[in-house]
Amino acid sequence: MHMSHKHKMSYEPVQNFGSCCFLQSENLDYYSSSDNSGHATYPSVRTSEQYCTLESSTKNSFPSLNSPSTVSFSPNNSPVSKLQPKSYVLSSQNSLEIANDSLENESCLTHDDNELRHKIRELESVMLGHDADILDMYDTVIPEESESFLLEAERWKKMMEMISRGDLKEMLCTCAIAVAGNDMETTEWLMSELRKMVSISGNPIQRLGAYMLEALVARLASSGSTIYKALKCKEPTGRELLSHMHLLYEICPYLKFGYMSANGAIAEVMKEESEIHIIDFQINQGIQWVSLIQALAGRPGGPPKIRITGLDDSTSAYAREGGLEIVGERLSTLAKSYSVPFEFHALEVAPTEVEIKDLKLRPGEAIAVNFAMMLHHLPDESVDSQNHRDRLLRMAKCLSPKIVALVEQESHTSNLPFFPRFVETMNYYLAIFESIDVALPRENKERINVEQHCLAREVVNLVACEGAERVERHELLEKWRSRFTMAGFSPYPLNSFITCSIKNLQQSYQGHYTLEERDGALSLGWMNQVLITSCAWR
Repeated sequence: MHMSHKHKMSYEPVQNFGSCCFLQSENLDYYSSSDNSGHATYPSVRTSEQYCTLESSTKNSFPSLNSPSTVSFSPNNSPVSKLQPKSYVLSSQNSLEIANDSLENESCLTHDDNELRHKIRELESVMLGHDADILDMYDTVIPEESESFLLEAERWKKMMEMISRGDLKEMLCTCAIAVAGNDMETTEWLMSELRKMVSISGNPIQRLGAYMLEALVARLASSGSTIYKALKCKEPTGRELLSHMHLLYEICPYLKFGYMSANGAIAEVMKEESEIHIIDFQINQGIQWVSLIQALAGRPGGPPKIRITGLDDSTSAYAREGGLEIVGERLSTLAKSYSVPFEFHALEVAPTEVEIKDLKLRPGEAIAVNFAMMLHHLPDESVDSQNHRDRLLRMAKCLSPKIVALVEQESHTSNLPFFPRFVETMNYYLAIFESIDVALPRENKERINVEQHCLAREVVNLVACEGAERVERHELLEKWRSRFTMAGFSPYPLNSFITCSIKNLQQSYQGHYTLEERDGALSLGWMNQVLITSCAWR
C-alpha cells in the first residue's frame, strides 16, 4: 500500500483517441464485486474527460482475422464467418456432389457402418478411377477445417456472451489470459471493449479495471523500468503527494491499524525500560511514533529516554520534499512539548545495504525493531541469491531486540506466475477500492488522486513488471511466520488491551470492515478479503 517511487505514474487530459485512455463515465450504477455479480450491465460510456495513461500503439479497433477458419466482425460488431458452407462439385463427366457435410436420415441405415462404407468405396473407385484420390482429399480436409472453424466460432461466441453480460472481472481475466498467451487478436479486441467499460470515476470494479487495463497495456508495451518511461504522466508535486498519502491514511483504517497494533506491543514490552532505541527500517513521515511518544509521556514514574533510528525511502523523501532531518525535527518538537527525552538518528542507507555498525548501538538500550509495510519491497530468494529479506531478519536477530513488530499486506504475489498474480491483485485491490467507495463520493477529485497516486502504481508494478523490476512482492502471514521462525524468533501474542483498542478503531469507520485474531496476530479486512496483518516477535 505504501508505494515505491521507483515506478512513477499519474495522468493528464489528452485528445488522442488512439492511445490507451481512461474514460470518465456518467450515471453509472453501483457495482460490488463481493457478491460475485456476474450479470451486471454496463451502459455505454459518454466521455466527459480523458486521462492518458501511456503512449500505446494499441488501436481502438477490432482485430483483422485473415485465416479462413477464423471469425471477423461486421460494422455492428456481430461475428461474421469468413468460411462459407461448403459444397464441392466434381466435373460434369463424372459428377459427384458433396453437400452439407452430412448424410440425412442416418437412422434408416440398417447395414453395418464399416461394411456399407467399404461397399460404397468400391463403387466409387470403379466409377471415378483416379478421381477417387480427390475424394480422399475432401474427406480429410472438410472435417478438419470444419472442426477448426467450429471451435473458433464457439470461442468468439462465448466472448460475445461474456461482453453482453457486462462481467468486467471476467473480461479482465480473459484479456490477461490472452496477454499471457500472446494472442494479440483477442487481446486488442478485448482491450477495445474494456476501454468502453472502465472509468476512473465509476464504481469500484470500473475504477480498478481502468488501472488493471493500463497495467496490461504497459506489460505489452515494454518490460522493466522502461514501462514507466513510456507512461505519459504529470507527476504530482511532493506537497500534493503528501496530501494524497495523508488522505488515504485518514479515510481507511489500514495504516492506523498497523501502527496502533505495533505501538501497543512496543509500549507493553518497554513499560519498565528507561532507555528505548527504536529502529524503523522505513519511517515514512514518522507519523507512527506520534502516538507512542504521547503514550510514553504519561507513563507512571516518568517517560523513558527515546532514540529513534530511521531509514528512508524515495517516495517518502519526495513527498516531504526533503531528507529525514525534517522527520527528526518534527518528532523532536513533539517530544519536547511532552517533556520526553528524545534523540533522532537519520540513517541514509538502503535496507539492502544496512549493517549492524550503521545502527550505532549503545549499551543499556532496550531495542525495538519495526518492519511496517516494508519487507515485501525487499528481494527474496526468487529474485536475488543474496535473499535480502531473510538477511535483514537474521541481522535483526543479532541485535537481541526485546520486540520486533511486523505489519504487512495479506496478499500472495511474491513468486506467483503472471495470471494467478493478476487475479490475486484484482481481488485484493478491489476490496480496497470498495472500502474507499464508502468513504468518498465517486466524483470526488481527491478520491481519484488517492487511487491514482497511492494505489495504481502498485497495481501496475504487480501486473506489468517481472524480475528485479517488480518491487511489490507480498507474502501471506504463514510465510512470514516461517521466515521469522527460521531466523530464530518466537511469536509474541498481542494482548487483549491492544485488541480492544483496535476494535474501537474498526467501529469508528463505516463499511464492512472485519477484525480477526489468529494465533496472537491481528488481521483487518474488508468483507471476506483480509488486507492487513499485524504481529510481534521476540
